[in-house]
Amino acid sequence: MKEVKSPKKSLLYYYGIAMLVIFLFNIIVTPLLLQGQVEEVDYGTFMEMIEDKNIGSVQVENSQIVFTDKENTAVYKTGAMEDPTLTQRLYDSGAKFAKNIEKTMSPLLSIFLTVILPMLIFVGIGQYMNKKLMQNLDGPNAMAFGMGKSNAKVYVQSTEGIYFDDVAGEDEAKENLAEIVDYLHNPNKYSEVGASMPKGVLLVGPPGTGKTMLAKAVAGEAGVPFFSMSGSEFVEMFVGMGASKVRDLFRQAKEKAPCIVFIDEIDAIGKKRDGQIGGNDEREQTLNQLLTEMDGFEGNNGVIILAATNRPESLDPALTRPGRFDRRVPVELPDLAGREAILKVHAKKIKVADDVDFHTIARMASGTSGAELANIVNEAALRAVRNERSFVRQADLEESIEVVLAGYQKKNAILSDSEKKVVAYHEIGHALVAAMQTDSAPVQKITIIPRTSGALGYTMQVEQGDKVLMTKKELENKIATYTGGRAAEEIVFGEITTGASNDIEQATKLARAMITRYGMSDEFDMVAMENVNNQYLGGDTTLTCSAETQKEIDKKVVEIVRVQHQKAKQILEENRGKLDELAKFLYEQETITGMEFMEILNGKEGA
Repeated sequence: MKEVKSPKKSLLYYYGIAMLVIFLFNIIVTPLLLQGQVEEVDYGTFMEMIEDKNIGSVQVENSQIVFTDKENTAVYKTGAMEDPTLTQRLYDSGAKFAKNIEKTMSPLLSIFLTVILPMLIFVGIGQYMNKKLMQNLDGPNAMAFGMGKSNAKVYVQSTEGIYFDDVAGEDEAKENLAEIVDYLHNPNKYSEVGASMPKGVLLVGPPGTGKTMLAKAVAGEAGVPFFSMSGSEFVEMFVGMGASKVRDLFRQAKEKAPCIVFIDEIDAIGKKRDGQIGGNDEREQTLNQLLTEMDGFEGNNGVIILAATNRPESLDPALTRPGRFDRRVPVELPDLAGREAILKVHAKKIKVADDVDFHTIARMASGTSGAELANIVNEAALRAVRNERSFVRQADLEESIEVVLAGYQKKNAILSDSEKKVVAYHEIGHALVAAMQTDSAPVQKITIIPRTSGALGYTMQVEQGDKVLMTKKELENKIATYTGGRAAEEIVFGEITTGASNDIEQATKLARAMITRYGMSDEFDMVAMENVNNQYLGGDTTLTCSAETQKEIDKKVVEIVRVQHQKAKQILEENRGKLDELAKFLYEQETITGMEFMEILNGKEGA
């Protein structure tokens, strides 16, 4: 359940009220004031003013005549009379015939209505706004128009919320957060020992691993008020408003303690300060206020801060030190058991056939996040609907993995026979090199059906279990497998194509990492030549060596790839018969399984 807040009135609302007041005044009050500005005279006076040529403008109506003096300083009116020569006499006197004579007012009244009154109204609104602004900055009252007031969403215990049982694959993170929940429920158990809970818990990990979902699960389990706010919501156009929002957020939290405050994407306000002296940076003021609230002279009893980010290296050291964010909880990509558990959690929402093997699906989905696994299950359900089935099969889940990782099949992509044959040999080259090497992952599937990601085909290898460490030999075998497709093209066709572009990129990246980060070079030994930036957001790298050293690294990278390329060519030349047989089978079938591949390779089917 969410706390219902009264809607905030914007600045335009108050200025709109002011404009409406002025408009109504002009159309209602001003005409009433002008009624007393027209002087009624007898017809004789009108005739005397004509004879004296003292008529400026005249408007002749059926029942009355409205006219002004020569200087147009006053407006008169008189009753209409039967006077056939009136028009000629007016013309001779130099009077101007007007369609509508404006009713004038005194200069002082005109200045008051057009200048002074609007100015007074706007000054009054400005004073009212300034008073409200000062009240919010100096006291607990909410600021006018919502500026400086936190927009935190408040969640309380709900029967439809998310709980720890709904979050799988992150057992260590749940254990850390479960301790926080237990402390909020039973604080005396910890105070008897003298233990105190961390003031702040920082959830760090790649996108899609479930950081926000874990925070929601804490809200569901804790049963205490839970404030949720994004880091970007603190950033305002006006300097000082972000810091004011921080003060307002912690004021609300202290009033409802014990409670939990969750700040998503905290790196939006918690980046390292640049050290420049002077200026009035809004983000830095907001960060300083957050630091003060978390560990100032006034304690935050009963208020625990949760925050999530996928850029922990960018946070200010003052924010991550003990006493503020005391505990860092990694929320990493799930392992094999975690992926299987996540798949089973999401599979509860759909109808699944009894023969579905989630362990196999989890192995095939190596390296995926919890969000991607949820997408895989949903894609499988959509595929079942497209095939007019009311339940999901194993084949649906396997195909959905390919959809998430490589895109949909391109139905209208038609390859010529020669291109299809090249792609078949290319993919079998990868698979055959992998199969003939030790310590390589088994081949799960080979296909030459183009995908929307741009791949004309691919070879799927699936590890039997999760590998945390890789030896130098395994990395070299992987590079050789990457080069197997190009090697097959060279051996069979004596020509090369553009189809190996991604293979070249991956092989070069892996060979460079062996030298610059893994210390697998005899010449450079265990010296780091490269730093990884944003490890959870792509892992971009920057070299930390001289230009001469970089030149030597490039030579080593080329040498590693060349050696493995020659090894791949040697493997394929030694198994040319199997290469032709497997490529022919793949050309005809377009997709073969790892089992079919191994049967042909082991000679259980003759050519």
